[in-house]
Amino acid sequence: MFKCIFKDQNIYKCLLNGAWVESKSGKREKIFSPVDGSLVGEVQSMTKEEVDNFVSSAKRAQKDWANKTLNERADIIHRAADILDREKEVIAEILVKEIAKNKKSSLSEVARTVDFMHFTAEEGKRVVGESIASDSFPGFGKKKISIVNRVPLGVVLAISPFNYPVNLSASKIAPALVAGNSVVFKPPTQGAISGLYLAQVFCEAGVPAGVLNAITGQGREIGDYLVGHPGINMIAFTGSSKVGMHISKVAGMIPLLLELGGKDAAIVLEDADIESTAKEIVSGAFSYSGQRCTAVKRVLVIDKVADKLISAILPLINKLKVGNPTNDCDITPLISNEAADYVQELIEDAINKNAKLLVGNKRQNNLVYPTLFDNVTVDMRLAWEEPFGPVLPIMRVKDENEAIKIANDSEYGLQSSIFTSDIDKAFEISAQLEVGTVQVNSKTERGPDHFPFIGVKSSGMGTQGIRYSIEAMSRSKATVINLK
Repeated sequence: MFKCIFKDQNIYKCLLNGAWVESKSGKREKIFSPVDGSLVGEVQSMTKEEVDNFVSSAKRAQKDWANKTLNERADIIHRAADILDREKEVIAEILVKEIAKNKKSSLSEVARTVDFMHFTAEEGKRVVGESIASDSFPGFGKKKISIVNRVPLGVVLAISPFNYPVNLSASKIAPALVAGNSVVFKPPTQGAISGLYLAQVFCEAGVPAGVLNAITGQGREIGDYLVGHPGINMIAFTGSSKVGMHISKVAGMIPLLLELGGKDAAIVLEDADIESTAKEIVSGAFSYSGQRCTAVKRVLVIDKVADKLISAILPLINKLKVGNPTNDCDITPLISNEAADYVQELIEDAINKNAKLLVGNKRQNNLVYPTLFDNVTVDMRLAWEEPFGPVLPIMRVKDENEAIKIANDSEYGLQSSIFTSDIDKAFEISAQLEVGTVQVNSKTERGPDHFPFIGVKSSGMGTQGIRYSIEAMSRSKATVINLK
């Protein structure tokens, strides 16, 4: 297994037209572990000229793939899921080394991806067309019938992030393939090895040559060229809002599915179950060291219950295990020193503007200890910017209207949570929040994966979720039968 990409002392190749190839430039990118700086492996740095081969190969292979039956395509996705399940231990170990995710969470990511792929294979069979008679529209009578089918878009460019390089890659690849598209897959540089493992999984499952091509290289070298390539028919991207906005400008008039940043707020009302709320907030804020777009990134709590909530949150934070992911720690090193530097900037800005540090503000290189602030105000960067790290601001508000205003003043609109025992109040507030999803009495999070996952404002474009992703990666095509 994986012999094609495991040869040559951890030098990993790209998948092109069913073969594992190296860049003709001879350039490679070294992947160092965020855990200890050790070399995990080297991936190819493909050039713009080589990008053309990956796109043209995918384009050539797409029509034959689309002509396969839905059952044939679904069977291959099922097989890929089974292979991924078989190799979960191997891939989880790579995740631990490559992105500093603890073993339990790494196994969970792979297991969730297996379920996602099986569900996608079955759901693909149910995304079907319709027939429409003309007699329901005035003036046409029974003269016409429109037969509407779902057809693939062509070549989908799938670009995934470092934090879930298996799950958030498969969540693009599997729906695209089952819909009949071919895929050019660009994994993140930090996370590329995990992504190449996934590509090999699909390869072994029987995805035909060229239907899935996996390319690695620095975004600054090939990113814009890939995104603006005339052979790309659709782009599915997960990453920062800044990059997502840039992609939307470069890509032009092709469909986009963008999953971007967030500043998810947990709104805590006076009647909330404080103990349960505290557990959800700590889990939501500090899972994978806060490196999640759906992490709880600020708490907007009614002042009357703020002290009580803090008293419940602090012991839970103090129980979090900090250190090496191989020791199954909850808080592990951030993806880079630069990421830790940015988190530290936000912490220092809050301190300088008189936020109350309750715990944390401790750092060892890129390992940032869980940090909690009280009395964070709207003039602080931490109130608005996405830290992507283990730091949580508590903002006291006088009432729910102030909480709603602060939540909505954000440039982001991914998710929010409402903690209350009054379901009518939850619906009332939910209707006013400018986000894609509102969680009631739970942390902000993605999933289950067949639920719609939506970002508005700077948090994204389009709707994901298994059925929604398949529909986004296909289009309606009508054939009109004219009757005599």
